[in-house]
Amino acid sequence: MVAFISITITLLLVLLLARPAGLYIAKAFTYNRTGLDKLFGPMEKLIYAIGGVRQDDQTWKKYAAAAVLSNAVMITLVYIIFRTQAYLPLNPADVPNMETTLAFNTAISFMTNTNLQHYSGESGLSYLAQMIAIVFMMFTAPATALAVAIAFIRGLAGKPLGNFFVDLIRSITRILLPISFVMAFVFIALGVPQTLEPAAVAHTLEGAEQIIARGPVGSFLSIKELGNNGGGFFGVNSAHPFENPDAISNLLQIVLMMFFGTALPFTYGKIVGNMKQGRILFVSMALLFVIMLGISFTAENAGNPALNAMGVQHDQGSMEGKEVRFGITESSLYSVVTTSTETGAVNAMHDSLTPLGGLVAISNMMLNTVFGGVGAGFMNVLMYAIIGVFLAGLMVGRTPEFLGKKIEGKEMKLVALTMLISPFLILVPTAIAVFGYPSTISNPGFHGLTQALYEYTSSAANNGSGFEGLGDNTPFWNISTGIVMYLGRFFSMVTLLAVAGSLAAKKTVPETVGTFRTDNGLFAVVFLASVLIVGALTFFSGLVLGPIAEQLTLKP
Repeated sequence: MVAFISITITLLLVLLLARPAGLYIAKAFTYNRTGLDKLFGPMEKLIYAIGGVRQDDQTWKKYAAAAVLSNAVMITLVYIIFRTQAYLPLNPADVPNMETTLAFNTAISFMTNTNLQHYSGESGLSYLAQMIAIVFMMFTAPATALAVAIAFIRGLAGKPLGNFFVDLIRSITRILLPISFVMAFVFIALGVPQTLEPAAVAHTLEGAEQIIARGPVGSFLSIKELGNNGGGFFGVNSAHPFENPDAISNLLQIVLMMFFGTALPFTYGKIVGNMKQGRILFVSMALLFVIMLGISFTAENAGNPALNAMGVQHDQGSMEGKEVRFGITESSLYSVVTTSTETGAVNAMHDSLTPLGGLVAISNMMLNTVFGGVGAGFMNVLMYAIIGVFLAGLMVGRTPEFLGKKIEGKEMKLVALTMLISPFLILVPTAIAVFGYPSTISNPGFHGLTQALYEYTSSAANNGSGFEGLGDNTPFWNISTGIVMYLGRFFSMVTLLAVAGSLAAKKTVPETVGTFRTDNGLFAVVFLASVLIVGALTFFSGLVLGPIAEQLTLKP
């Protein structure tokens, strides 16, 4: 009962914030004058002037080029910081320069909103690298995704796509920076450190010396969760008491992680002028989320089947790899939230999840539609909506229409290409890793396969959480996951912007009695069927050979 109340309170708070947050985001990206211009306009005008930003609308090609090229420049800049951090100030622990392939991986990881970490936060980066490089990317990466998602929605609505640089700046000044600034103070008040002092030295009762890492964690933590970044200041992420002190901080982190994913359906509804359609998408994703949460919570509470068969006490569920202060309930909820919102932060070790709990986590990332994160996930949601409309049109022998625009061969080829890139980026590298580099995988058999599968799924979905247990700080893993993260991020952005540009240029088709409506319960069923049939079956073989097979071997 206590567990049910805890989950209900958390999700109710998220639900109450979703609609007003979505409407605020829509207002923030309205190029017409609004009340927000009085507050943020002067700051933005100064940035436009310094950066030489022209506020004219761009074609989808110019918008995509601006996003990709500007991100490439930022990757290069932070790579240089990682490679030279030993010579830069604010390095009280004398952290050495990052190795070449690790710096390559880390720069791409944070600039793609993935935050996959093949290093331990407190010992791998200096304070300056954490603040100037990592936090910088924690703002610009989600801002990029949000800007592209808004442009995609505008295109579906038949409007000009806008200007990437204007949208990027508005994402930061009007949404990310104000909220993360306030939440940083809240986390600091809850006990999260915020200091530039070196690690504290403590002496135990036995006379031993203990080094306690600390740093500017509060400001790091707020944008880590709000921006669906997920990378940890400390190696164990939000399982560390300095990064997640208590139940209140844990609740706030969950709310921040779900902020954009739950708000964007309402933003979409507002921009396209059909709030009911936004609600349908929200309810559909919420249903998927509840199903995933129910499976994970049940599996973790049931404990390990092999241990249960031996008569080992399991009333507390499977507590391996979990913090006692959070227990099964908050650990299961956190794992489902972080993988369904493209965040990747963890308050428990996912490698220690039961096979079914791990199945839920990896399935959330493979589908990448269970709310999704700052923009990129919601673009996948709309992609599956287009697929659903297309399949429905085929069944009734009518040219499919979405938001009054005909979905034809050009758009579906781009959508199909987008859908196929993810399994290619996940399954092919997994096979290479399992057969070519088995020594880097700590577990033989089904769990070892799942470790590798999870790593590439997390990379392709820009999530960043890991099963760990991998010897992943090697040239092979650093380079291969770096390539997967980059392609997983920008390939789909470009192809879906092309879809938006194509639809924006089409004339609106008048609605008739034969038009398949996308704002009712039937469409919700078609949408969910598209996700589960088209999406889930794509990865079914990998899941069978990994977590499903492992679960079956644990049966007494």
